[in-house]
Amino acid sequence: MPFALADGTRHYYRMDGGDGRPVLMLSHSLGLDHGMWDAQGADVLPHMRVLRYDTRGHGASDVTEGDYTIEALGRDALAVADAAGVQRFAFCGLSLGGMVGQWLAVNAPERLTHLILANTSPRLTDPAAMEARRLAVLEGGMPAIADMAMGRFFSPEVLRSNTPVVGSTRRTLLGTSAVGYAGCCAAVRDMNGDAALPRVNVPTLVIGGDRDASMPWEAHGDVLAQSITGARAVRLNAAHLSNLERPRAFSTALLEFLLPPADGTGERGMAVRRAVLGDAYVDRSVAAKTDFTADFQALITAFAWGTIWARPGLDRRTRRLLVLTATAALGRWEEFRLHVRSGLADDLEPCDIEEVLLQTAVYAGIPAANTAFGIASEELPKVPRLP
Repeated sequence: MPFALADGTRHYYRMDGGDGRPVLMLSHSLGLDHGMWDAQGADVLPHMRVLRYDTRGHGASDVTEGDYTIEALGRDALAVADAAGVQRFAFCGLSLGGMVGQWLAVNAPERLTHLILANTSPRLTDPAAMEARRLAVLEGGMPAIADMAMGRFFSPEVLRSNTPVVGSTRRTLLGTSAVGYAGCCAAVRDMNGDAALPRVNVPTLVIGGDRDASMPWEAHGDVLAQSITGARAVRLNAAHLSNLERPRAFSTALLEFLLPPADGTGERGMAVRRAVLGDAYVDRSVAAKTDFTADFQALITAFAWGTIWARPGLDRRTRRLLVLTATAALGRWEEFRLHVRSGLADDLEPCDIEEVLLQTAVYAGIPAANTAFGIASEELPKVPRLP
């Protein structure tokens, strides 16, 4: 289990993803831990390494007595990055994590490539309420504030649904150290960063929730977006934990901000085309190109592969499944066979194709699914097996 050491305090962290890729560092909300980023971590991993950590007093990180400060938490974050061997990184923080991000952008801008501030603020409008919360947990433990916090974390109907995410969030909140939570309450209470916002010169995205009762957009997110030069803003139909309530919309906003846009170029399209279909197939197609087909090949490489397949809103596996569904429904059997073969050679398994074709049978008809099952069955024995 990896730990970073800062002033004698251990901070748990984990790094996921392939070596050599840029890094996105994720910082969680008050009362939770690095697990609140599970969905975003999975969505970002095809493109970047993901560095997550538990804030001081939370999760597997050490608990220290007394009031914490945003500066101390910011220095903890830098210690985590140093321990992970990361010099420069994009930073995304939600709520308390976004306050840490603001401190980093002002005091260590050379370390940041991008900054994402989600459901956060440069200053509370009612610090006394946070002080009351701090005193409540010190006196009555985490159960004293759990219902109130959960009511702010999620929209009412989401909270009533009691989904696995809601249940996991409540358990993490209740399992948080009251001393650590109280220490971070003090950091949030004392945060006063309005004056420093014009000094932020890192590319910044501000994400807010239209149903965020803790930090309503007008008094918090909008202040950030208006005060940071060039900041972009995205508002989601969500309460305070917008990344948990709208995980795909949140991930899409992240990726569209962090990644270069799908530019429709042949060079990028060719790279995606090779990644999806394999070098052998693409090499044969390129070799078979004629003067008559050259412009068409350039069109599909730039448009299909360089524009649509390169968009970050859907992962590559999902796009494969959509292509299989569409080609089976339309009877485009040559394309269907191609994508069955290339998918099985990469990130699809026979069970994935079976589910797609059962769905096709319901919505596109038994005959289409029957033909598709036959073609897929022919391709299955051709897939290389691991020893």
